[in-house]
Amino acid sequence: MNASLSTPSVTEEAQKPTMKHTCEHHVECMKIIQAILDDGATEAEKDHFRENMDKCIPCIESYRLEKCIKDSLNSKIAKKPCPQSILDTIISKINS
Repeated sequence: MNASLSTPSVTEEAQKPTMKHTCEHHVECMKIIQAILDDGATEAEKDHFRENMDKCIPCIESYRLEKCIKDSLNSKIAKKPCPQSILDTIISKINS
């Protein structure tokens, strides 16, 4: 068997993204994660996060955890419409 076929070259190793074990901008990443999960992120934010997530272990783990929590809550919560009388009362108190 040819060793060059099974062993990556130095160039291939240099091109692999190095996974980060700490995130220097974790607060900003968490805001973007929340926006993505709430469908409020812009395409630029999504693209930036996808790029970063490929290299950042804390961001990958945070995204997975937040998504899991959101999915679990969505499966447990029964969505019921609010009665119109309650909505009217709330709106009138806000407007006064």
